[in-house]
Amino acid sequence: MKIGASYPMRELSCSPANVRRFIEALEELGFTHMMANDHVVVTPHDRRDPPLNGPYTDKDSFNDPFVLFAFAAAVTGKIDFVTGVLCLPQRQTALVAQQAANLDLLSSQRLRLGVGIGWNYVEFEALGIDYKTRVKRTEEQIELLRRFWAEPVVDFSGRFHRVHRGGINPRPQRQIPIWLGGYTEPGFVRGAKYGDGFVFAASGENAVAGWERVRLHLQDCGRDEAGYGGELLAIFAPDPQSAADDLHRFRDVGGTHGCFHSMDKGLGDDVEAHIDYIAKCKYLWDRG
Repeated sequence: MKIGASYPMRELSCSPANVRRFIEALEELGFTHMMANDHVVVTPHDRRDPPLNGPYTDKDSFNDPFVLFAFAAAVTGKIDFVTGVLCLPQRQTALVAQQAANLDLLSSQRLRLGVGIGWNYVEFEALGIDYKTRVKRTEEQIELLRRFWAEPVVDFSGRFHRVHRGGINPRPQRQIPIWLGGYTEPGFVRGAKYGDGFVFAASGENAVAGWERVRLHLQDCGRDEAGYGGELLAIFAPDPQSAADDLHRFRDVGGTHGCFHSMDKGLGDDVEAHIDYIAKCKYLWDRG
């Protein structure tokens, strides 16, 4: 199982020193990848109709993952980068194709693109995107991304996109892996149908149950489970031992990747405290 850690962007101030220190520590500690999540517009939740029930507000900060990873790629040589997850339907597909291709080329093929459908309708409105069609838009985007990466000139006509003999240049030297994330049964179906893997932000118990659902849907889609990845982001583990235990449980049912999460542990804007936390997680993982 490959073990990574998420960048604590909602707590660490955005500075070159913090990013460099954290990512270099990950490589020194033997982590295989760094994960970063994504929101473009953050919003207060009060006085909303319908209510906003997601976990983030205007008090939370987010760095753009492509910019963050471009900086991190320049100061490292081995560690991989994972968007966990990028709100794909909020973004222009051709632009994502180009940004991902550039990052993959400049990092020597170290990008894994995790994508999700998003939950904040205010954010969608601010970005000029229809919230209600985000699921179907995402499905079409995944098809188009793969074509942009494979074909020098694309001719595509869909419900949300029209590309009349156009493409990106340079293209990546491979199909960049696209993993999906989600919490619901439709999300598990979507991941099995369209993804190269699935990211679970869950407890160990829920990740095991979700992984079983995704595997069943892979069978229903006639897809081979071999080569399909599953990652648990241990977002709900309250301490390092619980996080290591959750990842061990997920590994034992066939999970291929795990990711430790140091946010919401009272560590604040202290990069060394976050590094110490994930180092303890890694130590307990290695012992088990």
